[in-house]
Amino acid sequence: MAKESMKAREVKRAKMVAKYAEKRAALKKIVNTGDPVEAFEAAQKLQRIPKNANPIRLHNRCKLTGRPKGYMRQFGISRIQFREMASSGLIPGVKKSSW
Repeated sequence: MAKESMKAREVKRAKMVAKYAEKRAALKKIVNTGDPVEAFEAAQKLQRIPKNANPIRLHNRCKLTGRPKGYMRQFGISRIQFREMASSGLIPGVKKSSW
């Protein structure tokens, strides 16, 4: 269900991150620990990897609507869906409070 509502570009990014993960990690290790000449060459190679292969570009999205903002990590849904589901009693152990 999560894959269906997720935006196509997010799916594409996730695949690209997985594809380049090992290569990025190896190059980053060389950049951080290697001698200056090797580090420079590794940094050049690292820059040739596509931008979307960087895991920082992935964004959490609501499993129901695909909304990228207002994501509640504990439930995996957006704040809007959370409120609707909590009000209608669809989330176990969550009750709308009012005082």
